[in-house]
Amino acid sequence: MRTRYRRKWTAPLALLACGSLLLSGCADFDNTAAGQKFTQVNPPSPESPPQVGPGGDAGDSGPGGPGGRGNGQNQTPTPVPPPQGCKDFDKAVIATCLDTVAAVAAIPGDGTAPSALAGERKSGRILLAAAGKDPAAWATIPVDGSGDGGLTSLALSPGFAEDQLVFAYITTPTDNRLVRLAKGQAPKPVLTGIPKGASGNRGAIGTDGKGALLVATGDAGNPGLAADPASLAGKVLRVDTSGKPAPGNPTAGSAVFSTGVHSPGAICRDQAGSRIWLTDRLADKDVLHRLRAGQPLTTPAWSWPDKPGVAGCADFVAASGYLAVATSIAGNLQHLPVTPDGAVTGKPSVTLDGKTGKPPKTFGRLSSMSMINPQIALVGTINKDGGTPVSSDDRLVIITPAASAGGSGKD
Repeated sequence: MRTRYRRKWTAPLALLACGSLLLSGCADFDNTAAGQKFTQVNPPSPESPPQVGPGGDAGDSGPGGPGGRGNGQNQTPTPVPPPQGCKDFDKAVIATCLDTVAAVAAIPGDGTAPSALAGERKSGRILLAAAGKDPAAWATIPVDGSGDGGLTSLALSPGFAEDQLVFAYITTPTDNRLVRLAKGQAPKPVLTGIPKGASGNRGAIGTDGKGALLVATGDAGNPGLAADPASLAGKVLRVDTSGKPAPGNPTAGSAVFSTGVHSPGAICRDQAGSRIWLTDRLADKDVLHRLRAGQPLTTPAWSWPDKPGVAGCADFVAASGYLAVATSIAGNLQHLPVTPDGAVTGKPSVTLDGKTGKPPKTFGRLSSMSMINPQIALVGTINKDGGTPVSSDDRLVIITPAASAGGSGKD
């Protein structure tokens, strides 16, 4: 697949593809990915990426459309042609013909050459997706993709600029676990024995901005485990890159940061780590939580009784005043107005639902979202997992906020 970015963007990474990786608890594993460098190569001069999100949609090619020229008055946006095989004509799409992109780890940059590691839930494949290039195989982790398990989250190491390490949350035949990946080496088990069930196996990985990993674990289909202090299920765990409890946790020697998780969609934060969010799915509603050390997740910052399937999130508060939440059942992007101190001030506005925007558009079921920088994120689609896929699915899509989002109301 070659996208329309080819004339505008230069691939940002110089990575060699890895072969198949096997889980091994006793691998001799360095703390750094020797020789592996995620670096930009001859980046082009900056230009604005296509607009997706509150107030705009990527792919509008009329003179007044987002990212276009002119004053936008009396202009009719040009519809985006439907995909042809793996070729997608939408300028926001940077990778196509993937399978159930449930995990995304964006490579930091200025946005001129967007790229990410994209993980397929059921196959355990991880691909390097870069604008203007075909996705390249980077690693494969053996996973149990039955039910809601498999490869469900990816995150770059807190010290990624130095160690070049990547972390993955996976389901195996016996448990859920956190593993650590480096180029050319077998993945190292970091945190194992997280309970596995017929459901409740999704996990989410984030960073706290202070050098630690945050790992949200599902309740393995048993809601009671979320409150059980003896179980790793249904928790937010704060660990260092070796899997040990991070210094400064609520209880010394314990990895538990918070309790009360059920089926996590994502952890996201602002650049400084002053606002950390968790999306979660309960039996009767979907919720957004503001994470605070030692506080159980009892009172959500926002709830969705209609259960749209909250998944990835991105904190665009500094850029636009909104937190973006992707949904994997409703298949849209929801924008919650949030103050800089983390208070949700009104109902979400909805975009990418096929009804809003000029022209209206949708990418279908959305999943993991990861920020390149405070203004740009990438989101994966999971249309091959119960949705209605088009020929170019599943895809990796750029998301950027506008200055404001219309349609948001007060409670």
